[in-house]
Order: sequence, then structure tokens, then C-alpha cells
Amino acid sequence: MPLLGSLIRKAFELRQFPIGKQDTDPARQQQQVLKKLIRRARETAFGEHYGFEHMLTDPHFAETFKATVPIHDYSSMFKNWWYRSLNGEPFVTWPGRVRYFALTSGTSEASSKHIPVTSDMLMAIQRASTRQLMLMPKYGFPDEFYEKGILMIGGSTHLQYNGTYYQGDLSGITAKNIPFWFQHFYKPGMRISREQEWSVKLEEIVRNASSWDIGIMVGVPAWIQIIMEKIIDRYKVRTIHDVWPNLGAYVHSGVSFEPYIRSFEKLLARPIVYNESYLASEGYIAYQHPENSRGMEMIPDNGIFFEFIPFNDANFTPEGELRSDPKVYGIHEVEAGREYALLLSTCAGAWRYMIGDTLRFVNPAKAEIILTGRTKQFISLCGEHVSQDNLNRAIGMLQEELHVTISEFAITGVRSGNLFAHHWYLGTNDRLDPVEAATLLDGYLQLLNDDYRVERIEAIRNVTAEVLPLQVFLDWMKRHGKEGGAHKFPRVLKQAQRDDWEAHIRSTKSQVS
Repeated sequence: MPLLGSLIRKAFELRQFPIGKQDTDPARQQQQVLKKLIRRARETAFGEHYGFEHMLTDPHFAETFKATVPIHDYSSMFKNWWYRSLNGEPFVTWPGRVRYFALTSGTSEASSKHIPVTSDMLMAIQRASTRQLMLMPKYGFPDEFYEKGILMIGGSTHLQYNGTYYQGDLSGITAKNIPFWFQHFYKPGMRISREQEWSVKLEEIVRNASSWDIGIMVGVPAWIQIIMEKIIDRYKVRTIHDVWPNLGAYVHSGVSFEPYIRSFEKLLARPIVYNESYLASEGYIAYQHPENSRGMEMIPDNGIFFEFIPFNDANFTPEGELRSDPKVYGIHEVEAGREYALLLSTCAGAWRYMIGDTLRFVNPAKAEIILTGRTKQFISLCGEHVSQDNLNRAIGMLQEELHVTISEFAITGVRSGNLFAHHWYLGTNDRLDPVEAATLLDGYLQLLNDDYRVERIEAIRNVTAEVLPLQVFLDWMKRHGKEGGAHKFPRVLKQAQRDDWEAHIRSTKSQVS
């Protein structure tokens, strides 16, 4: 029996039996987190402006906090507060000086956002990551599994220094700050991780793959899939298990894995564990417990206070903009099956910050959720309210019925005379009839979404599809500097993005002809 693996597994198991009485009620944990956040930030410029010192003596401090502090999006948070931290001023929205800023543009915005990453947030991310790792014994892996490498694919760990702070991808920031004990397991290692050019990093990973013994992969599905395909091709083997025989788990984040399952299974010799996590630039929000079949459990006691806005017409415009005076609920007030937009107050100095993601509760008592999309990444031209979750499930059903692999896709809505139309873009290297695909996707959405079914009769005149080689999607990502790392292709294309995408398709077709 491998001694190191046995010791690590035993340590993981012991960590799951804490000594003493533990509070496991999400509502009470959230109250404690909010009070701690307010106490820590009371002497910051933000805390002084909104009277955090006085809130601490208020028996109804949570209600006072919600009534006093306004809801922020990135623009208002940066314009009013974070720009001061970016200029080196300490104690703006969180104690001390911010040393790191995560650069992110998501899938819908062109310009980069600077999200503060404090030392407290880095510790919170490490705690959450360790907790998730501690759950591995529940999957029944053998002792030797715990000695294997963990391949983590993210942004470059090479960070740009701007006089008072470092900036870069969050995955690069966290990799640069990984605990010393984890460096033994971490692949591709610090040297390769520093590489900024995705094509060079990819080649280095493929070249070194045969010398690694990988047990767990972590990363965005599209890029992990490309890595596996390249390795299989380089070493002329049938599956990734021919190179990494001990590969047993894949942790994915940031995008629904459902459309990728079929293509992943083609690259494997046997089933592996799929585990979902929810790590955003603003913090580690949730991860999947082994006992949950689909949802992730939010982390209610780790430096983030959550609030929820029902994602409906009363609170949001058809463009996904927040209306004035929306209804806001705490974690003890949410309902199963309803869709919410997420607000965060964090130990990185975000306050009632609308992150832009939407989610649905599977089990409110356990704070178990599934991600459904983005507040501005849904399609509702005439009230059909089609979410990313609907789109992902429809694509999954199409792959299952036609036995094809669709690695990337997007949808857009357009005017069709006095009515409307939906147009799908499907990225696959398999043979696929676009008319049949459009007909089936239309039928799936009518089964999945009652609003869509009604509007399909009343207002949506036509549904069409365009089948494109997968490389067209990857080339578009590369052209926009979103190759590799945590970048995702947008699922819903609005006006400007759609025009750019259509121009890219025309350019690609003209080069081929």
C-alpha cells in the first residue's frame, strides 16, 4: 500500500470529522459572515461612508445593511470606489492595500474589468479548494490515487506589475499563490504555467504529458478537450488513459459541462468522476458534493455574503438590465425551482455586487444550486425567456438523439418581418443536417420551456441552424484574445457581437473558397 497515498487519504478523512459542535445552518452562517465583513470593513472609506460602525450595534444589522448599501454593478463599484484601490490607495473597500487585480471580460463585455483580489480572498479560495479536495475519499479512489498529479489549466501565472499592484487572470493569481505542499502535485508546473501564449503552452503540455502521472484534471471543458485530443494524436494512442492510466476525476467550472459529455467520453477508456465547481473572479462560491447528483452546494461560511434577486420581468428589463427597487432575498428566503440573479459582498471589498450570473435552487435547505446562465446571456425577443440552461439541455438532447458531438454552439435572435426568428450556430466536425438540427432543437425547447412554446406559436416565425467546423469557433476566440485559460464562447449573441461573429464567418468562408 503506497504510504504517502494512505497518509493523504487518512488526513482527508479526518478533516471531515471536525471536533466540537459545528453550525451547519446556511442562514446562521451567512449572518455571521455578514457581521464579520462589516466589522472588518468598518474603518475603510466604504464602511465609514455607509456607517458600518453603527450597524454593528444594530440588532437588525442585516436589514439595515440592505436598506443602506445600494446594489452595485461593476461600473458603479469601479467608478465610485475600486479605481482608488487601483491607484494604490489603501482601506478603500477592504482593509489594507490591494496587491492583485483579476482581469476579466466574461463572455459579453469587450473591455477588461479589474476585480480586486485581497489576501483574505486568496485564503478563502484556498480553504474552499481544500474542502473540495477533502471530499475525494467519498468517491472511493484507491490510496495510490492521492499521489497523482493534478493538471490545472488556467491563465498565465505571469502577472503584470503596475507600480502598486499585479494584474492577470484569477487562475494565474491563485496558481502563483498555491500552498507549498500542493506544488508537488501541481501540473503543468510553474515554468509552463507562466507562458502567456496559449499555443506555446499547449505544445509544452503535450510534449511533457507522457512524463506526468495525472489523476485529476481541472479547467474549462473546451480547452481540456483540446489538450486531450492533442495528446492522443501526438502519442498515437486510442484514449487519454493510454497516457494517463490513473486519470480518475475532472473538475470543471465556468460553463455547463452537459454539451461536452459526449465528446469527452470518446477520449476516455473508462468512466471518470465529473465534479463541478463555481469559482468566479469575485470568489469561490460553490462546489459539487459527491452525494449530489447535479447541483453544487454554496459555501455560506467562507467570506462571502449572498443575496438573490428573482430573475423575472418585474426586476429586469428584456435586455437584462436591473430595474429600480428590485426585490432582494436572503439565503433563508429563496425557493426551489425559481431563478435568481446573484449579489455578493466579499472579503475582497465587493459590496452588494451583481456578479451577472443566474442560478436556480435545487435544495434551499442545503443551499444547493445549479447555474442557469447570465443576466445578459439569455434570449427573450418576445417573452420566450430561454436561459442558457435551456440551451445546454437542448444541445445535449440533440447530441443524444443524433449521436453527434457538438463542442461549441451559440444562438441569436433576429426580426423576421413583423415577427421574430431564432438562428443557431452549431460547431461540430460530424456530419449534421442543419434543417433536421433546427427542427429538433425547436421541439426540445418547446418541451423544456412553456414560454417558448407559447411564443413559438404567436411570435417566433422561424428557427434555423448553421453548421460550422469547430475550428471556426476556436479561431474567433483566438482573434479576440480569448484562447485558453478560463475563456468561454458566448452562448447568446446580441447585436454587436452577432455582427462581429457573422463577419468572422464570412471571412472564414471566403478564405476557404
